[in-house]
Amino acid sequence: MLRVSPSTDQLVARLLRPFAKVEPSEAVTAAVMTLCVFLLLLAYYLLKTAREPLILLHGGAEVKAYAAAGQSLLLIPVVRVYAELARRVGRMQLVGATYGFFAANLLLFAVLARANWSLGVPFYLWVGIFNVTAIAQFWSFANDIYTAEQGKRLFAVLGIGSSLGAVMGSLVASRLAGLGPEALMLCAAIVLLGCIWLLIWIDRRERAAARLRSAAEPPAEPVLDQPMLSFLLTDRYLLLIAALTFLLNYVNSNGEYVLDRTLLASVAQHGWDPADAAKFVAGFKAEYFGWVNLIGVLLQLFAVSRIMTRFGVSNTLFVLPLVAFMSYSVILTAPILALIRIGKIAENSLDYSLQNTARQALFLVSSRAEKYVGKTVVDTFVVRVGDVCSAASVWLAAHFALPTRAFAAVNLGLIAIWLGVLAAIRVEHALRVKQRASVPSSDAMEPAA
Repeated sequence: MLRVSPSTDQLVARLLRPFAKVEPSEAVTAAVMTLCVFLLLLAYYLLKTAREPLILLHGGAEVKAYAAAGQSLLLIPVVRVYAELARRVGRMQLVGATYGFFAANLLLFAVLARANWSLGVPFYLWVGIFNVTAIAQFWSFANDIYTAEQGKRLFAVLGIGSSLGAVMGSLVASRLAGLGPEALMLCAAIVLLGCIWLLIWIDRRERAAARLRSAAEPPAEPVLDQPMLSFLLTDRYLLLIAALTFLLNYVNSNGEYVLDRTLLASVAQHGWDPADAAKFVAGFKAEYFGWVNLIGVLLQLFAVSRIMTRFGVSNTLFVLPLVAFMSYSVILTAPILALIRIGKIAENSLDYSLQNTARQALFLVSSRAEKYVGKTVVDTFVVRVGDVCSAASVWLAAHFALPTRAFAAVNLGLIAIWLGVLAAIRVEHALRVKQRASVPSSDAMEPAA
């Protein structure tokens, strides 16, 4: 199960070389990790397609909006249970239990959907939790098996799997949608079980390689060794990453509102009938998403690894806020739909490729507790808090009839704070890199589980 011939290593390394510098000894693991995240995103888009008719036909658009805000509250007990589990088991038990739990949930949802139960709100809440938690688990595992030097090169390859998984997931979901939500749920459950098998394979392969480098295999140990709250509140590096994630999501959500608001204003100015208006909005959004996905995939394929290797992880993070600052400066002076569209395409394509990969790589120099528990809290609860704050901003804008320029001004202020947070992260990241470099390689790695 674990043995791969040297010729296979060489072949896979050559296939991946156009996208990043991949050594033969790293190639097979990187390829399987890329396949795993590809499958995770495919599963998410299957579930995303299944949830839409359930929530819209059994609740409406307003209920959907309220449910999105409710996800942040539901994540509090979820994170607490996850942290308690992390205090008792090692990494593979933690990851396997998480994905196995989600797969079992999907089997139950499929049975209830087949029985015509009203699942709109519960399933919408569940998918929101699954999305952020499952992806966070994968990147936690990736940060745990790679060194900081490897991550700068190889995370771009993993990001390719993420980007292509989203595209393929949409295509597969469109073909299976006619079979009903329960079919999509069952397919996603099977995919999740496959991901568990792939991660177990990778874990055994990496531990076998570790045994070749040292005589004894380290024992399995719990991921977290202290209460979650004290761990989170005393970790400066983790708090800075949480602030970065919050500001990134807040700014992006505000920008999406600015685009949608300007788009609807343009439709109103033309005075189209409902059919023509719907056709225009659908065409605009399809083209917009198409450009975001295309540019994002091209950046992931040919630019991300080179930029991160050349400039480093912490410096790469400055690209998106600087581009966003220029974009919202233009919007502040000229809130025109065409300019907003160009700015949001640039912002989202960078966010989904370069920014996401570099942000994940921040955890390469973190402890195992930060990689699993800290990262899960940041990528779930903190992300949803950003959504809630943006929703509050939208409510205030509607209540006080604030113009579009007001949102551009708010985002410029948030981006200024964002840049300050990145400056602090760069200092902290450099300290951690230096500390890791001063520790002998045999002692730098924490016990594997």
